[in-house]
Amino acid sequence: MSADTGPEGLSREAPVTAGPDPEPAPAWSAPAPADAGTAPGGGVVTGTIHHLELWVPDLDRAVASWGWLLEELGYKPFGDWPGGRSWRAGQTYIVLEQSPDRTASRHDRLRPGLNHLAFHVADQELVEKLVAVAPNNGWRLMFADRHPHAGGEGHYAAYLENADGFEAELVAPSQGPPAGGG
Repeated sequence: MSADTGPEGLSREAPVTAGPDPEPAPAWSAPAPADAGTAPGGGVVTGTIHHLELWVPDLDRAVASWGWLLEELGYKPFGDWPGGRSWRAGQTYIVLEQSPDRTASRHDRLRPGLNHLAFHVADQELVEKLVAVAPNNGWRLMFADRHPHAGGEGHYAAYLENADGFEAELVAPSQGPPAGGG
């Protein structure tokens, strides 16, 4: 974080329309389901992800790919400010920011740091629907020769990569044990 940005990487001078972390949540945000970081009685569950912030080289390109994917996965637009956007699902939000403090022009998932984000997807049919339209939204299917079992026989998932080198894994529930196994 630079001297002119706050703890969420937001410029102290930048107007925030729905800020990435207002308290309380905006009235328009949907209440979080119990399995999305909210404990019975409305509190949060210790250890659940509060937010993730991805520094991107091109905000418009990142918004096109990540915005599409996050909205398909049920995230709602949450914040919009010069240099950044965020989406929220339950108590968790994801931030995209084009920070002047970046030291590289592309994300490299094979270097130390973030390798990928993995998201639950309701079922295998939805994974395939997302894979079918992902290329029109800035993503390419990785490991296509092993799809949908690139993570192993009992793991049904799609691995997508966007133009900036970020990877998203879309994981569907297994439909039972693999043949001949347990």
